[in-house]
Amino acid sequence: MASTTANQQTVDVPAKSGKLKRILLIALIAIFAAGAAAGGMYFFLLKHGVSSKPAPPPPPPPPVFFALDPMTVNLLSDDGQHYLRVGLSLKLANEKTQEALQQHMPEIRSRILLALSNKHPEDLSTLDGKHALADELKTLIEKPTDASEPPVHIEAVLFTEFVVQ
Repeated sequence: MASTTANQQTVDVPAKSGKLKRILLIALIAIFAAGAAAGGMYFFLLKHGVSSKPAPPPPPPPPVFFALDPMTVNLLSDDGQHYLRVGLSLKLANEKTQEALQQHMPEIRSRILLALSNKHPEDLSTLDGKHALADELKTLIEKPTDASEPPVHIEAVLFTEFVVQ
């Protein structure tokens, strides 16, 4: 009877050992798969440039400056002896706007001359008066020349010459 018991014990030991090997094998495969997944994620994120810092936005295109010919107008005054000589440059977003303005330049110059000739010398002598004139000219120039055309956008009206006498 002792031999029967010994045979049973030897049979049980290899069965437990086989289960332990299976568990260790499954654990090793799981660890290897997790490591491969982590390495793949790291490589994928590194390769595609995902970083903690966002990319800086591209710099805006440089503005386009469109110089108008100098203009001389008589100003409204009691003695009628005052005039204004003004040189203007327009700050535009792109060259397409410049081309649109160039096509309608006679009408735009006429608008500007009429607006300037209705000014008094006292209105133009202060800094606030000059800023108000620049804003008024910007509005006049942006106004569409044809009803079917959209208005043009001007970033700023800049004075390159300004003489009141």
